[in-house]
Amino acid sequence: MNRSDFFQTWSHLHGGAKISGIVKGWLTISFNTAKLLEKLRISPNAITLLGLVFAVLTSINSETLLAALFLVLSLASDGVDGSLAIIKGAISSRGAILDAIVDRISEGFWALTFYYLGAPLWILLIAWLAAFTQEYVRARAGGLGLREVGVVTIGERPIRASILFIAIVANFLGLNYATALATTWAILQVLSFTTVVRFAYKNI
Repeated sequence: MNRSDFFQTWSHLHGGAKISGIVKGWLTISFNTAKLLEKLRISPNAITLLGLVFAVLTSINSETLLAALFLVLSLASDGVDGSLAIIKGAISSRGAILDAIVDRISEGFWALTFYYLGAPLWILLIAWLAAFTQEYVRARAGGLGLREVGVVTIGERPIRASILFIAIVANFLGLNYATALATTWAILQVLSFTTVVRFAYKNI
């Protein structure tokens, strides 16, 4: 499969999403990485599970810069597994379910990392529950016929990871921004949840 075919398939699977700018840049990196993994005979599900391992390692190493590296690898795994599935022609419902489950568990470990950095538990619960419910509503709406992408919110998964990344680096530098950043995460997720619910309600 060449890159053009990959882009076309990815767009089709994501409701005809336009591929340009940052999205195109990331998909190009993801495509090249997935092509290498294909040559190594690594399965998409293995990459999915590896993403969970990286999420666990993020929380275990929360007070070191290793946490930032593992967080990036955790997020990257979430994108590369799907790209690898497209290239290998191994797209399946089981793989999609595994991916969704691992994503939610991984974000639980991201929240745990925030907790280790000093953020209040109640704020993290709000943020995590809002993110979890947002993704559930999105998936449920897709099952009812609404195209999966539907609407891009201000609290998508890369944004969540970016906020945690900043918190990890700030903590390493001796800056206690965990509570402020966790609060930002919670606010964005509540707003995103509201956006997804309103979009789903109007379009189903």
